[in-house]
Amino acid sequence: MFFSIDLESRIRPDHPLRPLKKRVDAILAGLNERFSAAYSRTGRPGVPPERLLKALLLMAIYSVRSERQLVERIDTDLLFRWFLDMDPAEDAFDATAFTHNRTRLEEHGLAAAFFEAVVSEAIAAGLCSDDHFSVDGTMIESMASTKSFRPIGSVDDDQNEQDGAGFKSRNAEVDFHGRKRTNATHRSRTDPEARLYCKGPGKPALLAHLGHSLAENRNGLIMEVAVTEANGTAESEATIELLDRYRRKRGRSPKTLGADKGYDSGPLLLKLESRRIVPHVAMRDAEPADPKTARSDRREKIEARLRMKARLATAEYAVSQRVRKKVEEGFGWLKTIAGLGRSRHVGRWKLRQQLELSAAAYNLIRIQKLRPT
Repeated sequence: MFFSIDLESRIRPDHPLRPLKKRVDAILAGLNERFSAAYSRTGRPGVPPERLLKALLLMAIYSVRSERQLVERIDTDLLFRWFLDMDPAEDAFDATAFTHNRTRLEEHGLAAAFFEAVVSEAIAAGLCSDDHFSVDGTMIESMASTKSFRPIGSVDDDQNEQDGAGFKSRNAEVDFHGRKRTNATHRSRTDPEARLYCKGPGKPALLAHLGHSLAENRNGLIMEVAVTEANGTAESEATIELLDRYRRKRGRSPKTLGADKGYDSGPLLLKLESRRIVPHVAMRDAEPADPKTARSDRREKIEARLRMKARLATAEYAVSQRVRKKVEEGFGWLKTIAGLGRSRHVGRWKLRQQLELSAAAYNLIRIQKLRPT
């Protein structure tokens, strides 16, 4: 029996993916030269990188837990096939296509280029502030178990077992009571780049990475992202990296930058002021020291914190801190909807790639709500 399926007629006219698909296809068309360079000239026909990017967008938007589950949805869901421009009779690609092509996407910078194209569209639409920005960081839990956090250079426990020891549990009980474990002496065997990190007082120390976001204050759109090692200075260092990267791409810097108490640091405040950016940073309870009695090498940092303390009473600071919540809303979506609460990958560059595509998905949804097509 012969039959045909018109996918276009199966998708209702007011489906929210319709305008999103139109916008995504237009952005991908503008990156055609980069995609052409990424196609292999040898071997079997591969999955087009455009299709992989669109599939990963669906993964973020629909909270699909894994790439294997994503491929199952593509195989059975006509909506997903329509979004990916796949024929109903076409076989779905294997889940390993993401594994094999992830390095290709990274080599040609396709995920980053797609994110930048989404940001450029938001700027062209007049949805972004040029002057007022906010920055924030969040902990992204590693996929590695705390049991994988072993002393550096230690031999695997299985090799220490005597011959004939019998059954060895894959997930044996481990008692860490009384053992001191630090990032200086231990590493995870599953995710070596992860570091033991505590988010705050009373919180557990977990193997994690840090994600960072620079957002504009008008609509909370994400302008830059980064993934770094989880440590106490990463947020301040990433802030300068994000601002300098934004300036290189856009040719300008924001006038003000809002941040929470985690960014209350004299050196960071000085670096912001040297870039002619007014810091609107919430301060810790501790009062700045007296610069007259401080060492000469600390005097400038203390004076920067005193200037920040004077700004706390201004209306501009109050507005900046109130609007700063928008950057936290972005992280809330990324972690609860896009699945960035815990990493799916081993390797910081893979996590950054996931963050770039998830941030692009968040921006696309925001743009669609603000400027429906």
